[in-house]
Amino acid sequence: DVQLVESGGGSVQAGGSLRLSCVASVGVLSRCHMGWFREAPGKEREAVAVVNIGGRMTFYADSVKGRFTLSPDHAKNTLYLQMDSLNSEDSAVYYCAAQGRATGCGRYSWRRVADYSSWGQGTQVTVS
Repeated sequence: DVQLVESGGGSVQAGGSLRLSCVASVGVLSRCHMGWFREAPGKEREAVAVVNIGGRMTFYADSVKGRFTLSPDHAKNTLYLQMDSLNSEDSAVYYCAAQGRATGCGRYSWRRVADYSSWGQGTQVTVS
């Protein structure tokens, strides 16, 4: 399994920004998909921003497009999630996640929680 450690969560006012970091035990572009999910109280865990193997494509949930930016730093094995123009609906626990495979990637979805085998401990983001 991939080890993932998140940091950078906190409380911010609506309209503000936060940057989350996820340090991985492997290259952040070395798995079919790696990225960020979030889970709000009473809601299902959802994909927020994900990069595919080699960094050829980055996927975003419609709700965060234009506001969030996923930046992989291959040299540091770190995924950054820059979150701007935050609103109350962005409040959630944010998780870094990685899929276990690096081949046959066409079989795996960037959105599907079940396709991810490694998860970080989560970091809380609260927007008021």
